[in-house]
Amino acid sequence: MPLPLMPKATAVWLVENTKLDFDQIAEFCGMHPLEVQGIADGEVAVGIIGQDPVATRQLSREDIEACEADPSRKLKLLSTAVPNTPPAKRGKGGKYTPVARRQDKPDAIAWLLKYHPEVSDAQVVKLIGTTKNTINAVRGRTHWNSPNIRPRDPVLLGLCTQVDLDRIVAKARISRPVQEEKNAAES
Repeated sequence: MPLPLMPKATAVWLVENTKLDFDQIAEFCGMHPLEVQGIADGEVAVGIIGQDPVATRQLSREDIEACEADPSRKLKLLSTAVPNTPPAKRGKGGKYTPVARRQDKPDAIAWLLKYHPEVSDAQVVKLIGTTKNTINAVRGRTHWNSPNIRPRDPVLLGLCTQVDLDRIVAKARISRPVQEEKNAAES
């Protein structure tokens, strides 16, 4: 059975606004009954605002009332529930990096230069959100913080996603032999 869109928020709402038992809520939300009991006791999901499953067309009011009357009955997700949609694609423009992450960019650049030298500077600029001058400073060890730079994975630093990194590395590996053939032909 598919789960509700936001299981914990839905469970919080059901605990606060219905007389359903913990087992019914737990089964519907894909949680353990003790976790639902923790929500009721105020120990779990503190600060989570409840999401009304009737308003989001996940449950009908009639189904909730029928389950309140019969504890052996199970809640059923409506077929009209809004499906999980992928997040909207980010448009063109600058990629904002929080101030706390900006000092990690040279480390990410060093990691890419060390483990993926086939990736072009333009691809690194796009992936990390840096400048070619910074890349050249890290490569030539003329960066102002050069003694403290250590190669660290940009995905683990939160500067890009693994999907983006894999896509750029694959694209670089495909275009690398073409560039080498051009360089050999020019020589």
